[in-house]
Amino acid sequence: MSRISQTFARLNGAKALIPYITAGDPDPDTTLRLMHALADAGADIIELGVPFSDPMADGPVIQRAAERALAQGVSLHTVLDIVRRFRASNADTPVVLMGYLNPVHKTGYAAFAEAAAAAGVDGVLTVDSPIETVAPLHDALRRHGLDTIFLVAPTTGEERIARIAELAGGFVYYVSLKGVTGSAALDTDEVAAKLALLRRHISLPIGVGFGISDAASAKKIAAAADAVIVGSRIVKEIEANPGREAQAVGALVRELKTAIEAV
Repeated sequence: MSRISQTFARLNGAKALIPYITAGDPDPDTTLRLMHALADAGADIIELGVPFSDPMADGPVIQRAAERALAQGVSLHTVLDIVRRFRASNADTPVVLMGYLNPVHKTGYAAFAEAAAAAGVDGVLTVDSPIETVAPLHDALRRHGLDTIFLVAPTTGEERIARIAELAGGFVYYVSLKGVTGSAALDTDEVAAKLALLRRHISLPIGVGFGISDAASAKKIAAAADAVIVGSRIVKEIEANPGREAQAVGALVRELKTAIEAV
């Protein structure tokens, strides 16, 4: 059983909190401290963004984070090194890499999967890999015991959802809004209706992300989802608190976790 599956089994129906940060923002050492702060504050799984020069699915907050990381010279190799260092003292909290296909493709799927597994990564989500062409990456990841995490959008049809259900591992990430990260406001009734449809096809836990910005919205989503994914709000906190990023993010994550546990 993968570390992600073990985490959901341990939760036994309680809702998971999955915070996102961009690796290397504002620098690799701070990212390592942030990962430990997230775990200590109650994060069940950590999503670690791989910075990319053309982050088309991301809004301005995460775009700026990627720019700050790239300015530090952060690469896919750097990201894996951060995970390796995290694993030196945390063997339990799953880490999912989230990013774009280009850096993975350049590395080579087999080489990437081997290096990611060796570093202690648990799952990989490439936001621009369509289901029709993901098989080579999926197969390479599976050979090394890594879960392939898929996005499902409000517009995803049932046939595609069924195909995703065949290949997905760990959990499925439901994008609750059309648009880029950090945009608009949530319609929780609409999200709940879509999750009911998804569960006809998908037996894995379903996490919901995009548009969750505070304890109140996290609590509403937790009532319907298996996991609550929070990205832009956390990255904003990092940006707004230079020099005390870990303390600020830890406080926010504790607040979110408390709200989710109340469901």
